Amino acid sequence: MPGQLRPAARRIAARTWFDIGTVAVALILYSIAWPTLFVTHEVPAPLAPLLAALAVFPILFVRINPALGWAVSAGSALLISLALSSTPGNDVPFQVVHIIVLFVLLFAVALQAAVPVVVVAWAAQSMLFATTMPGSAAGPLWGWPIGLGALALFGYLLRTLLASRRKLERQEEVTEVERARRAILEEKARIARDLHDVVAHHMSMVVVQAQTAPYRIADLDPAARGEFESIGATARTALNEIRGMLGVLRSDGQLPEHAPQPRAVDVPELCASAQRAGMPVEWTVTGSLESVPETTGLTMYRVVQESIANAARHAPGAPVLVAVAVGPGTVAVTVRNAPSATVSRPGLGGGHGIDGMRTRVEAVGGELAAGPTGDGGFEVSAKLPTA
Repeated sequence: MPGQLRPAARRIAARTWFDIGTVAVALILYSIAWPTLFVTHEVPAPLAPLLAALAVFPILFVRINPALGWAVSAGSALLISLALSSTPGNDVPFQVVHIIVLFVLLFAVALQAAVPVVVVAWAAQSMLFATTMPGSAAGPLWGWPIGLGALALFGYLLRTLLASRRKLERQEEVTEVERARRAILEEKARIARDLHDVVAHHMSMVVVQAQTAPYRIADLDPAARGEFESIGATARTALNEIRGMLGVLRSDGQLPEHAPQPRAVDVPELCASAQRAGMPVEWTVTGSLESVPETTGLTMYRVVQESIANAARHAPGAPVLVAVAVGPGTVAVTVRNAPSATVSRPGLGGGHGIDGMRTRVEAVGGELAAGPTGDGGFEVSAKLPTA
């Protein structure tokens, strides 16, 4: 919808901001790890930037490949604990920022990696901490496996929840697209049925006129009589083909309408009928409705009908103005309702009436626009060709 990002675009924007935030956090941690490395470990000055980078920068893999980032961070932690001596008074073999990075990467592994990888990362980090942290000389520190296991389990459960939400969002998107597509297809089927009735009516008139012409016109020569018979036979064949092709669109045993299809001249009666039903409908007509072709008139009638129905559903009690202007080459239809003082009940209508109207209008080569007005109402306007 205009003014709103679609779910895929929102996800891309979220990832971009997450990456920017990750880089910012990594730089902050690095600015802390480098100078404090001399406080916690006895390290040669030239190696300090490299060891600080090994401790911190694996966090940059937190989204794209957390397992690789964890492996680099855990390997550098083991290397630092074996190669460097802690400063006097410091019993912790790693920097605090390094421990934080390991925690974050283990949590990210639980969020993204396969279950065997999560188990290996949890077991390896538990063994690393249990054998190197203070107190390990007295035996294994069971608190580390338990705490890290809780962290990994929480990440895995959160991962399952997020996966379920993403699946539900995708299903809702697919359902909405299918619902809209189905509504448009149903409207196209209704258009085809309406056209079937219109064309069948005219073809029937051609057949009747061709068959009765020899009896209505005196002194027809045999050639003209044969020509009328040929016209009648051709029209009957065309009528049967039309019924064969378009008649299958009538579902649920629907039968063709025997009454003529609505025309442009029926629009005022449609508005009057809605007014008699209690809707505050007013209408104005400029030009001759008789000059509007039947197909265009049928489309115009359906647009007004659906617009009035939408106004009744979504703006009950609001005044509705219907304006029809017949020009030399087009007919303009505008249906506008004022804002309603009554809150409409949700769930009324399928929400695809505008799509159906647009499909009808485009089928005859016209244009349709629909949207809210500045005062809180709603307006539907269509321009239909009269040729």
